[in-house]
Parts: sequence; structure tokens; C-alpha cells
Amino acid sequence: MDEERAWILQAQQGSDEAFTRLVETYQRSVYNLCYRMLGDAYKAEDAAQESFLRAYKNLHRYDSNRSFATWLLSISAHYCIDSLRKKKLSTFSLYDDEGSPREYLADHAALHPEGAVLKKAQEAEMQVLLQSLKETDRAAIILRYWHDASEKEIAETLGITVSAVKSRLHRARRKLAELLTAKEKSPSRAERMSYESPIF
Repeated sequence: MDEERAWILQAQQGSDEAFTRLVETYQRSVYNLCYRMLGDAYKAEDAAQESFLRAYKNLHRYDSNRSFATWLLSISAHYCIDSLRKKKLSTFSLYDDEGSPREYLADHAALHPEGAVLKKAQEAEMQVLLQSLKETDRAAIILRYWHDASEKEIAETLGITVSAVKSRLHRARRKLAELLTAKEKSPSRAERMSYESPIF
């Protein structure tokens, strides 16, 4: 943590090398947040780059009493929320012609190919479900369950109250549960499952 503070201070004084170390430390977290928000690997890469650019330009505004990770993820979350609102994406399918992200959906630790395929399918299914949530609710869920952020950290990141975070998390969890239940009860899914290989 002291090393990170030193990098931040050096970056604020104009050291590109120090800022590069911060980027290397947080690039995966920022990309993952952007990907979960936007649902597209290429857009997530662009959003992550834009997030770091905005952080670099606004380093002088960073409050050292605040967690740097929270501040950085706040920039990313707000950028993604703004992007989604501008484009008004009502639906999105992960199964497009461009393909899915390489390392973020596959389970590299899987011992069997079947396990990797199943995990990838489950991740893709969850990504599609996440796209049905309102932008801020989606950000709250992603920060809580993919970044292990506390309710207070989520409130700081999204610029809302802790009680609003609790409300958004509750509403988002309920909606995801309803969607999962409906998907499990879907006749087409049941028919498919009886004929498919166990790996699917």
C-alpha cells in the first residue's frame, strides 16, 4: 500500500512510469468492470483505456484519504453508465459474430474440456442476464459480487447513499432470481436438455 501511495504521488508529479505501474496493477479490475457493464470485449477495452486516460488527467483531484481502487472504479463505472445511457442498449446478445472474450470467460484451471465449456456457457448466460438490469443496478451488482466491494465502497464509487445501494442490490438480486427461475422453467430449455449431451 505504501508502494502504491508512492506511485500515486510520483504520477501526480508527472511520472509516466509510476502511472504505468498503477495501470498494470488495476488493468484487469477495470477491464472486468467495463466488460461486465458493457457486455462486449472490444467496447470494454476502449472503456478501460478511456477510464485510465480520465484518471491520468484528473490525478490532481484524487483525494489520498480515499481508496485509489474505489476512485478508479468510480471513473470506470460512471463512464460505462454514461455510454449505456447514450446508446440506450435495450438488449444485447453475447453470441455475436465478433466472438467472446478470450481469458475472462474460459476457465483455464479446468481439468476437462467439458468443464471449461460448461463454465463458459454459465458465464455467458450470466452476462446476458446482467444486461437486463438498469445501468446503476448492474454496476452495484458487479462491484459487490465481482469486486467484493462493501456497500459503503459501492456508495462512494457510484455517488449514491448506502441505503440506495442496499435497495439497488436487493432489486437487482430479485430481478436476476426471477429471470433465472423463468429460464429454468422454459419449455424449450427442458426439451433441449433431454436430448443434449450432459456437457451442454
